[in-house]
Amino acid sequence: MTGADVLLLALGAVAVGSGVLVVATRHLVRAGLYLVVCLGALAGMYLVLTAELVAWVQVLIYVGAVVVLLLFAVMLTRAPIGASDDLDRPGWPAALIGGGTGLGLAALLVDAYRWTAVELPEAGTAERLGDQLFRSWVLPFEVLSVLLLAALVGAIVLSRPDIGRPGADRPGSGRPATDRSGAAATGSGPGGVGGRSR
Repeated sequence: MTGADVLLLALGAVAVGSGVLVVATRHLVRAGLYLVVCLGALAGMYLVLTAELVAWVQVLIYVGAVVVLLLFAVMLTRAPIGASDDLDRPGWPAALIGGGTGLGLAALLVDAYRWTAVELPEAGTAERLGDQLFRSWVLPFEVLSVLLLAALVGAIVLSRPDIGRPGADRPGSGRPATDRSGAAATGSGPGGVGGRSR
């Protein structure tokens, strides 16, 4: 076992442990921070596998953008910062599904590779990655960008309950009617009681 194998095992343990903490914690913000640790460990595994560009893309896009977007969504929707009882759900269904999936993947990989040594491919370059991304994977890339934009817009709409509510500015809606200057119409003034001057 080489040093790269030991480093991969250590980073894999960190990624799995932080991933378990993401789904096990009752604090929403802590779950986001544990996700940062998990994604950082994955970036470290990419570095060990000589995929430097993919590792830095992982850090810039997922750690630097997606997690920040999640934390902004938490802040904009006024989600509870502390422990939430809504996150305290029975964990045995998730543990059963996750454990079964992990065992199935482990059995598949062991059966496919046994203990044979696999040669690492040539290190990726920005040119090769861009060619694959904007030729073969351009549609999933654009769909993901639209999904993230929709999530951000949805977070903003949820944080402003007055947006899109019918009759928010109409009389009888509980809010005083205002004129063009922004002053509330109080019913007094030069126009007499209950009216304005013409």
